[in-house]
Amino acid sequence: MAVSGFEGFEKRLELHFFGDDPTEMDLNNLGRGLGLRRLDFDSLQQVLHAVQCTVVSAVGNLYFDSYVLSESSLFVYPDKIIIKTCGTTQLLKSVRPLIHHARHLGLSLSSVRYTRGNYIFPESQPFPHTSFKDEVVYLEDSLPNSLRFRKASVMPSKVPTHSWHVFTASTEIDLGDVFTIEICMTELDKVSAGKFFRRPSDGKNGDSAGKEMTEATAIGNINPSALICDYAFDPCGYSMNGIDGDRYSTIHVTPEDGYSYASFETVGSRHGGDDIARVLKKVAQIFRPATMSVSTTSAGRDVWGRVASALEPLGLKRRSCAADEFPSAGTVVYQTFTTRRK
Repeated sequence: MAVSGFEGFEKRLELHFFGDDPTEMDLNNLGRGLGLRRLDFDSLQQVLHAVQCTVVSAVGNLYFDSYVLSESSLFVYPDKIIIKTCGTTQLLKSVRPLIHHARHLGLSLSSVRYTRGNYIFPESQPFPHTSFKDEVVYLEDSLPNSLRFRKASVMPSKVPTHSWHVFTASTEIDLGDVFTIEICMTELDKVSAGKFFRRPSDGKNGDSAGKEMTEATAIGNINPSALICDYAFDPCGYSMNGIDGDRYSTIHVTPEDGYSYASFETVGSRHGGDDIARVLKKVAQIFRPATMSVSTTSAGRDVWGRVASALEPLGLKRRSCAADEFPSAGTVVYQTFTTRRK
């Protein structure tokens, strides 16, 4: 293990809003239901400046806007914002300005979900990410009192380097029909990780080098119907956002030996077990990690119950499975896997 290096494990924040005009927040009201998408780019840049990251590439469709960041990703829907950042970014410093900008659009915060894994280099994290306790206190102080249903929990595993930190807060308990799956992978196969290093003086920009990595690794085959916005960093590292209708997916890779890391995240319908099993297999085969954790939020058993059956034939043995209930987020199931080579 390196003494210090780039922190691959992301911090993830999801904020949901509501407004007086229901047509503003309606995904099906195409062309009119803009909601949070009315936030101008300067305002988004101000928020990202507080977090300490920038936009490197962007793409959008009728449903949402997708931004690849210098440290991970941002998604803006009419009714929600998802922002995920790695390294030593200060993600929680986005909460207050996002609430402020939304208020100017006539929108109010209805729920928050914050998740992260175990930092590889916790001593390098700046405040308020110095500990989960500090993060929770900072969130509590940043949120309006109307979000009265709150819970914070650390979900353990039998793998010492992996645990799952969750904080949720909401105005009411209302579960949607969409689940989120967050995958964290460490100790990537060296050949697989090597594909995310750029050749010296390759003459390419981040976009064209990213496209080359997407093709070389078969990442584009995870969901062939998705429009991919990809970016390769110099000398190494990779980020990708995929958009498919109103669903997103995202991948981030820190390939350096000693602290290699990759993540995959997507959303799906609660009853999409077959599709998720196929996606899990493809992700595991691309990165071939020694350790892998899979967190599902608001998924039915037909989704989270298929995780092990998808991964174990690939040589990934389930080491632990923990479940907990969160207001507005529903059931979070956290599973960890290690290879026999581990």
